[in-house]
Amino acid sequence: MIVKLVNIQRKMRATLSIFYNQNEINNLKEKKLSEEVRILGEKILKSKNTNYKKTHKIFSNETLNIILNKKLLNFLQYSFIQKMFFVHNRFFLNTYLKEFKKSKNWSYWKKLIRENKIGNPVRYFLDPYTSGNKIFQTYHIKKYQEFSNQRLKNYQFIFEFGGGYGNMASTFLKINSKFKYIIFDTPEINILQYYYLKKNNLNVGIGYKNKNKKIVLISSLQELKKIIYENQNLKRLFIANWSLSEAPLKLRKSMQFLFNKFDNQLISFQNKFEDIDNIKYFKNFNRINLKHDRISQIIEVPKIKNNYYLFCKKKNKII
Repeated sequence: MIVKLVNIQRKMRATLSIFYNQNEINNLKEKKLSEEVRILGEKILKSKNTNYKKTHKIFSNETLNIILNKKLLNFLQYSFIQKMFFVHNRFFLNTYLKEFKKSKNWSYWKKLIRENKIGNPVRYFLDPYTSGNKIFQTYHIKKYQEFSNQRLKNYQFIFEFGGGYGNMASTFLKINSKFKYIIFDTPEINILQYYYLKKNNLNVGIGYKNKNKKIVLISSLQELKKIIYENQNLKRLFIANWSLSEAPLKLRKSMQFLFNKFDNQLISFQNKFEDIDNIKYFKNFNRINLKHDRISQIIEVPKIKNNYYLFCKKKNKII
């Protein structure tokens, strides 16, 4: 009953922007890309991972279904995609938007929060120039920049654990088109990201064999290790917005040594996910950071109860 009520509320909020929708057209270019990702989807059917948490297992199946049936056109209008990846018409986002507009660098942030037509995203009902999701995700970048006092464009290598549908990657490539950007996610979501980023005309590939692409989508831990090691001398940033806090503890443990290689960290998390106590986990994560001679803090995400940032940077190091 609660789930149904939440879904109804989400649909009602989406209708506030119905007049701003920009439906995509199923042209020849779209048909070719849909067929390409369908073939990619067929390849992962035989090796499908059944080790997901319950929430992600359901989402994985739904995502694979729209890939195989070539129904990705206007995919950001799907309720289950919005539930996992998209924050749209929420009043608290107007507070974030006002903060952007009051910034002395408003022209810079305005460029980053500008929404496009790809996926037919729900436009923000108080400002259809952007979307709730663009505001939300770019706000995390802004808060991290304030904490770190570092110029984001000077990073060279960004590793995002769980990349949603690819929005954060596309935003960072606006900051600096020379970034090397790696996303680690499930095979199904990698395909969704490939579809979105390809439609954004970005240089993207799936798997280690495409390591020379600007954006590389990875679902293999062994392939991820190779790429991390090959780029360990670059200026790097680790990002995990509510993804690490929703991953099984076993996976987190297997990747801890990789996380430890990043002095700069932008992490967001909720206090609890299913049966996992994230407060306990990230307090320990914070202690490990401090042992590595880093400045590391856990702070509340403004306007969202029981959600937090873990921000980290190297001591006395400005890039």
